[in-house]
Amino acid sequence: MVLPIYAYGSPVLREECEEIEEGADISKLLEDMFETMYASQGVGLAAPQVGKALRLFIVDASPFAEDEPKDEEEAKNFEILKNFKRVFINPIIEDEEGKEWAFSEGCLSIPNIREDVTRKSVITISYFDENWEYKEEKLGGIAARIIQHEYDHIEGVLFTDYLNPLKKRLLKRKLEDIAKGKVKIGYRMNFPLKK
Repeated sequence: MVLPIYAYGSPVLREECEEIEEGADISKLLEDMFETMYASQGVGLAAPQVGKALRLFIVDASPFAEDEPKDEEEAKNFEILKNFKRVFINPIIEDEEGKEWAFSEGCLSIPNIREDVTRKSVITISYFDENWEYKEEKLGGIAARIIQHEYDHIEGVLFTDYLNPLKKRLLKRKLEDIAKGKVKIGYRMNFPLKK
């Protein structure tokens, strides 16, 4: 079932999410989240974005692997992204390292706004997968970026929090309009201030 995406201004997007009890059956929620993410053409979706304050997010980075790689390094990253579909239950980013790099990020909860965000290039993350198997991975590039963005969601952080004060002021009206539902989008949303 396609769920509505909670828009900017929704209190659940600012909550530090609760851990999920180990072994809990969340298969229906995962199925709904993947369906919702694909219906809204996203590459990641966190539980708070569908109104659940749980430490859970999903990713499918395959759309990033559709462009032609320019060099050998990029080809290696694209090969990883082609099959990079994961479920992250109760994740912990253990380490962030490497060179900081800027990339234009967007968010399903903040439609029609994209801004450069600077993040570390490599992460180490531990988590449980959909079968409650414990995993630890070291990832870089776009895969790391998507995970950092989704991880922020379960910490109550949005990508707009990284912007400088001037950029935030310039976006204030657009963000208020999103919260009120004054935005054109092609997927279901739940707006906190819509009358």
